[in-house]
Amino acid sequence: MSTQAAAPTPSTSDESPYATMMSHFDEAARLASIDRSEFEILRRPDREVLVSLPVLRDDGSVAVLDGWRVQHNAGLGPYCGPLRIEGSVDLHDLRAMAAWMTWKCALLGVPFGGAAGAIALDRSKFSSAEMERAVRRYVACMVDVIGPERDVFTPDKARDEHVMGWVMDTYSMHRRSTTNAIVAGKPLVMGGSRHSDDAAAQGLRILFELATRHFGLGSERTGPTVIVEGAGFVGGNLARLLHEGDCRVVGLSDKDGGLYNPAGLDIPAILAQRTPEGGLGQVKGAFDRIAHEQLIRQPSEVYATCATANSITLRNCSAINTKLILEGQHGAVSAPAYRTLRERGIKVVPDILARGGDTLSGYFEWVQNRMGYAWQSGDILQRMRRFLEEAWADVVRVHTERDVTLRTAAQIVAVTRVANADRTRGIYA
Repeated sequence: MSTQAAAPTPSTSDESPYATMMSHFDEAARLASIDRSEFEILRRPDREVLVSLPVLRDDGSVAVLDGWRVQHNAGLGPYCGPLRIEGSVDLHDLRAMAAWMTWKCALLGVPFGGAAGAIALDRSKFSSAEMERAVRRYVACMVDVIGPERDVFTPDKARDEHVMGWVMDTYSMHRRSTTNAIVAGKPLVMGGSRHSDDAAAQGLRILFELATRHFGLGSERTGPTVIVEGAGFVGGNLARLLHEGDCRVVGLSDKDGGLYNPAGLDIPAILAQRTPEGGLGQVKGAFDRIAHEQLIRQPSEVYATCATANSITLRNCSAINTKLILEGQHGAVSAPAYRTLRERGIKVVPDILARGGDTLSGYFEWVQNRMGYAWQSGDILQRMRRFLEEAWADVVRVHTERDVTLRTAAQIVAVTRVANADRTRGIYA
């Protein structure tokens, strides 16, 4: 359990995801007049757990890996958040993700708190069997602090549904009963929910519609022009949904560069040629290949960031040529870059609102598992739209009444709700 005091407010030049999260929280807490004691509680996690994971390698040797779980706040309900598996793990990034989950759940009206976990494992250097053993050992080590009423796991990436299956099976074996509500994003055959694979994109599409209508983007005949950064399970699915909705997607990128055609890209043809990881290197079609630095300069009415954190920083924010940014990745716009965009009059639909779709999908799956339901596709999308429309209305109300940005408004709504819940519950020794 962590006993380290929370870090001070980051400097205005710090562009790390943790600094971005803390900067926005600090501003919202100040504007919402959060009491000092509540402020100190909310800016640090409730609990941080570190475990050592001995893993038997295929060659008979043993590797000892590190595993973490950061549980940020349980004022509104059980913790909930992703399990990340990657070779290099930054504890500050996990703290940021756990806090983002807290604010996101509060903003959406979902009865969860935020959490995030990780296993320091390089997927390229471990076999699938070795990774499974690592995940199962991790769950066994965490079994006393997780559970459907304690801490629910979600996948970090859409391809990790098999990882969620391992988590569910291991936890169930320890509890001696099938407990499918311990995880979301698992295979459909194990109690998973429809649309878990494209929930993030479905949510982004709904917020895209709400925001572009609110700001009067697009024309009567066609939807707004869009550039989508990222062609994986979030960006690729979003590009597909927008194309189907008669928007002109003029740019699409992967980690190596972008495809650009001002007349519009043939999104179905492009997606059909992608690699499983969302790579566009071998795609052929009517477009120009340009570097990221050039793609961000191309004109569009909406720029959707669906790739990595810090894709828009002080280095490139002055070059972006758009009217609205849809932040489809947590921390995609750094705090210093955000201040520059605000001065330029560029609107930003913030991550804790824009990325609500996958959080809602996890909540819906948890509800279905606990109640023995299996909702159909239409039921899930209808419920998702209702939650997101209500959250959008709350944000726009604060945005208008207090004359603050959408990001600040969203953060004020979220922080106020969590602070009120903590205050109502009180402090128990």
